[in-house]
Amino acid sequence: MNGSDDDFERLFRSSYAELVRFAARRGDLGRAEDVAAEAFTVAWRRREDLPTRPGDARAWIFGIARRLLLAQRRTTADTAALRIRLASEPAEHAPGPEDGVLARSELARAWERLTAIHQETLALTVLDGMTSTQAARVLDISPVAYRLRLMRARRCLAAHLSSQPAGAPAPAGEICTSEGA
Repeated sequence: MNGSDDDFERLFRSSYAELVRFAARRGDLGRAEDVAAEAFTVAWRRREDLPTRPGDARAWIFGIARRLLLAQRRTTADTAALRIRLASEPAEHAPGPEDGVLARSELARAWERLTAIHQETLALTVLDGMTSTQAARVLDISPVAYRLRLMRARRCLAAHLSSQPAGAPAPAGEICTSEGA
């Protein structure tokens, strides 16, 4: 801990754009920059808590942004499930051109069937490129608990992608509802 002003500046330079994308996928695209700016404002005030390792510092600032987004969601009485906008994702995270529009459409339908917890878990690893330890820090859970969530989320996504109709049972007793998250 005990990050310096230089550590804070490095964190800002290396993470600001990623934090804006993180906020955009989880909320109002128009407010993503505001959320990132507010997260860095909070981080500046708490810079003595800034982890010195870059990966830990990145997870720390993402955790701040996540809590701000959750608070924002509560104050606007938005009770809809957490959604990540796949349509606005860069092509590097989407199926390749050889997979075509059909595969992307199937992925989008499968994604929508995931619980908010499963979506967030997969997004932290796949879209935000975080390790289990870093993602666990964002969610304020243990790395072991995060890895279990990730395993369940992957199984549920695979089950939804395997052309099962809505409401079909999950594979081998896996629960793909909010109760099983």
